[in-house]
Amino acid sequence: MAKVSLKIDIAGRTYPISVLESEMEKVLSAANALNSSIEALKKHYAINDQQDLLAMASLQYLMKPKTDSQPDLSNIERMLNDLTQEASDLI
Repeated sequence: MAKVSLKIDIAGRTYPISVLESEMEKVLSAANALNSSIEALKKHYAINDQQDLLAMASLQYLMKPKTDSQPDLSNIERMLNDLTQEASDLI
């Protein structure tokens, strides 16, 4: 997969980054979401320091539940139990 070079802006600073072409939209979306969070924090709190806003936005992001990225282990466990039972029946 080809890599693309991007220049993303986060909290008023530009960062050069190389990503896989397939991840480009995901990276751009993440940068936009981070900038939106920073702007919301700036409006809600009387803070103008970009470093503080970036830290607060990052903390908020990390504290969000990651339900979308968590695999459904119960389904995998059920499948393994079924396979174990089938193997036991063959012996």
